[in-house]
Amino acid sequence: MAEEAQPVEEAEAAEEGAVRFFLAGDVMTGRGIDQVLPHPGDPGLHERWVRSAAEYVRLAERAHGAIPRPVGFDYVWGEAHEAWERLAPDVRIVNLETAITVSAAAAPRKGIHYRMHPDNVPCLAAARLDACALANNHVLDWGEAGLAETLSALDGIGIARAGAGRNLEEARAPARLPLAGGGRVLVYSWGSTSSGIPAAWAAGEATPGVDLLPDLTEATVEGIARRVEAARRPGDLVVASIHWGPNWGWEIAPDRRRFARRLVEVAGVDLVHGHSSHHPLGIEVHRGRPVLHGCGDFLTDYEGIRGHEEYRPDLAVGYFVDLDPATGELAGMTLVPFRLRRFRLERAPAEAVAWLAGTLDRESRPLGTRVRLAGDGELSLEWDPAP
Repeated sequence: MAEEAQPVEEAEAAEEGAVRFFLAGDVMTGRGIDQVLPHPGDPGLHERWVRSAAEYVRLAERAHGAIPRPVGFDYVWGEAHEAWERLAPDVRIVNLETAITVSAAAAPRKGIHYRMHPDNVPCLAAARLDACALANNHVLDWGEAGLAETLSALDGIGIARAGAGRNLEEARAPARLPLAGGGRVLVYSWGSTSSGIPAAWAAGEATPGVDLLPDLTEATVEGIARRVEAARRPGDLVVASIHWGPNWGWEIAPDRRRFARRLVEVAGVDLVHGHSSHHPLGIEVHRGRPVLHGCGDFLTDYEGIRGHEEYRPDLAVGYFVDLDPATGELAGMTLVPFRLRRFRLERAPAEAVAWLAGTLDRESRPLGTRVRLAGDGELSLEWDPAP
């Protein structure tokens, strides 16, 4: 294990020749956030206690002050822009947990439905996202029509997508992102019912839906390995973006940890990008490959909602991960903490950064890694490079 944390000055640029990824967990630009963007959609909701998305705006303003309306498309990303410019990732990937649609066909028997008006899709372009994972429990909140509109909206602004489609073949297809130095990044997106995805949302041979994992068995790993092998070319890096597990709790279920490891061992996955938990989970490095078991929420309209304070749901983490393109192995990782105020990401204060460092270090130690303060309000990952 390394003796000292990587100085923040060295974290500015990727390791020589490395491919730098920016990864974040759940991005929810619907509901309250949609209402403050230039083209708010129908605010009507079907929740037990809240019937208008405008109520989420009021809750946020009650907690942290007035939100100017309308905000610009880049407003919500706030100080994340500075981190992106300074750390200069080659690839930006998030889990988009919002339908982009004007559909009124709310999915039945669901307590929460997220949607953003299609005219607000420049909000996603403002973050210069390269790919969105879509195999999650909100992409079909507004039915098949809502999904179709979501796919078209992302295609229209040139953001690649994976994990959902008009049929199983499209849902299973990876996002293919070319790299400047040659090679590609293949991004696969899978969902698990453990995250709340209805089993009925699974894509069929001729029906739309998400690429839903049937289970976390060896047979499923082997099926994925065959598909990855068929698509992969020399020089490619493979990302597995998985929506799994509950919203709250530090425990990483043994079957999830085993599945992630087998994706590395059998399917040749270079980076596991887990999400669904509303807070970040421990980090593992297996055979030199990073496993982010849960990245937490990155952008939501949860401000002012009480409960689960012990998990600090107001905090968000951006993960900057460097991979050696020749081997796929981890070369470095910097974590940048943020907090959400008035629907805008801002750098987390020192107290929150220290809390995150201690908490993530506690949760990562049993997985064989350490999380350290790296100065300037950032964190770094330490791991044993031995196999």
